[in-house]
Amino acid sequence: MEIDPFIFRLSIFILSIFIGYYVVWSVTPSLHTPLMSVTNAISSVIIVGAIIAGLSGDIKNIFNTSNIFGFFAIFLAAINIFGGFLVTQRMLQMYKKKKKNK
Repeated sequence: MEIDPFIFRLSIFILSIFIGYYVVWSVTPSLHTPLMSVTNAISSVIIVGAIIAGLSGDIKNIFNTSNIFGFFAIFLAAINIFGGFLVTQRMLQMYKKKKKNK
């Protein structure tokens, strides 16, 4: 009996979702900010690859599959970077000392 490649890849994807969820939620708050910085750096590399994919191909046929997926990847990675910076700023605010009013 042979397993369908789609089902095999889908099961790996679902398992990676669960593993990623438990790994992210088990991170202590003191490590969260450095990990977000690394995630933002990875997303910036993804944007470079997405720009290459979005601008590849013939100039006469702009709307082929690789261009559409490239522009979609640029959009999602930009949201990821922006959200990462917001979360990083919020985490850094937690570590600042509060001023006491006299």
